[in-house]
Amino acid sequence: MTPGPNQPVVPTTAPLTPAYPERAAWGTAQSLRAWQTAALEKYFTASPRDFLAVATPGAGKTTFALTVASELLGRRLIDRITIVAPTEHLKTQWAEAAARAGIPIDPNYSAGQGKTSKDFVGVALTYAGVAVNPLAHRIRTERFKTLVILDEVHHAGDALSWGDGVREAFEPAHRRLALTGTPFRSDANPIPFVTYVPDPTQGPGVKVSVADYTYGYGQALADHVVRPVLFMAYSGEMQWRTRAGDEIAARLGEPLTKDQTAQALRTALDPNGSWMPSVLEAADRRLSEVRRHVPDAGGLVIASDQDSARAYAKTLRAISGEAPTVVLSDEKAASKKIAKFTDSPDRWMVAVRMVSEGVDVPRLAVGVYATTTSTPLFFAQAIGRFVRARKRGETASVFLPSVPNLLGHASEMEVERDHVLGKVIKDDADMHSAEEDLMNQANATESASGDEAMGPWEALGSQATFDRVLYDGGEFGHAGEVHVGSEEEMDFLGIPGLLEPDQVRDLLRTRQSERAAKQKASATTSRGDTVAEVSTHEQLAMLRRELNGLVAAWFHRTGQPHGVTHAALRKETGGPAAAVATAALLQKRIDLVRDWAIRQSS
Repeated sequence: MTPGPNQPVVPTTAPLTPAYPERAAWGTAQSLRAWQTAALEKYFTASPRDFLAVATPGAGKTTFALTVASELLGRRLIDRITIVAPTEHLKTQWAEAAARAGIPIDPNYSAGQGKTSKDFVGVALTYAGVAVNPLAHRIRTERFKTLVILDEVHHAGDALSWGDGVREAFEPAHRRLALTGTPFRSDANPIPFVTYVPDPTQGPGVKVSVADYTYGYGQALADHVVRPVLFMAYSGEMQWRTRAGDEIAARLGEPLTKDQTAQALRTALDPNGSWMPSVLEAADRRLSEVRRHVPDAGGLVIASDQDSARAYAKTLRAISGEAPTVVLSDEKAASKKIAKFTDSPDRWMVAVRMVSEGVDVPRLAVGVYATTTSTPLFFAQAIGRFVRARKRGETASVFLPSVPNLLGHASEMEVERDHVLGKVIKDDADMHSAEEDLMNQANATESASGDEAMGPWEALGSQATFDRVLYDGGEFGHAGEVHVGSEEEMDFLGIPGLLEPDQVRDLLRTRQSERAAKQKASATTSRGDTVAEVSTHEQLAMLRRELNGLVAAWFHRTGQPHGVTHAALRKETGGPAAAVATAALLQKRIDLVRDWAIRQSS
């Protein structure tokens, strides 16, 4: 694996084990990133039985784990390795990475066969496979001094049987190395072999997980190990028919009830509407801009279901003139398709969850988040597919709908969280969001509706508009409606594909200032020697949209409900509610909430 630019490196063949010169037979000479070197030193200083490493996606957890394995083999502290991964595809990916490090791993092993070839030093399994027959894996673990590598260990908590299976199978292991790159869920079930300690700040009796080494996205970004991510958020008008037959029209991104937000999002992602084709076209334009500087850059659309994936692929083919690679999770050839796309110059891949976690396609630079799955865990996994850095200056761009929970996740990219035990989480920051629960309920209702001609819910139409860019904890571009395909949209889509993080920030600020100047200039129109204002109706509507957008942005920053923020603004500025406030009052509140954001950032 290539180290990040300008990073201190240490060869893995450095004399960590001077007493064991034969260790070189277990690994190829690679360079380690600074965090990997620090984590290795901590691991071998402590020499623990259990070790939890939390590192952001794209940072190089696989290289770290295989270096630990190589070192332990060289020191003869272990003589077998078992790798447990979430999916079949990742088993193969681990085996290939291990082979490059000189460690032969069997990815096709199953408990039923009992033994594997003596040419292998270890096996790769899935969590589901372990749960099927944990006793057989326990017997194998007991027979050898075994290192167990638990990749994305939070999956051991996905189902009770998985956690119980992992605990039974690997309790006798000589060493266990747990890895994760995404937030743990918060629930009442401990993840096997993870250490928990009391945390009085969370409440009486509440415990949180403790990582032995943590390397977050913020650190990795500063070290140029991962790419900076620009989140391109799109809003727009949505129309749908409810189960009661009512026709609803609402704007994506403006304050809505939870069920309206869920239905508006489903309407936006409907392949037959105008929102998705518009966003896909914008994403393809962004990909073209990136490929001017990074010729092999690729794009990925993450879809909710197979029908949508095929429809999105058809739309992308019409837009780009090139047929995308379509990856469906139940296809036997899925892994081969991903591998082929990884090594090709093709523009687009469309997938259903298949590449949400662990799959390594370093050239992915543009993404479209087109799924109703919106938990923090899945979001972090999905964004992790785009952040792997290959050289300095590469950026990632992810297009997503302007809905509160997704914008919140995007704003919290640098926040680290621990697995919490014994605390019930009632907001959408943990477990399944309320919006997703509503979507799942709606999907179940539709499935049960059988042959109903229209079903209980029907998308009637959608139109997309550019909303804002979220980057480095800031928001840029939200100052009124911007039409798809306009020059104003291209101000942001046309950001060069190779820029340093501070250059991206400076450019976004410049574009923001230019937009504000254009917005101010457009408030008046020339009529000979006189200047006439735009209609009062249009001006008030524009100001209310801007204020609502800023209040929503403040919610993403602070978690303060929209109503509380509006009330605080009214208290400081005086006057009636925004719906009947004057233009001067609305502008005063806009300036005030902008001032709050500036003061908080400083």
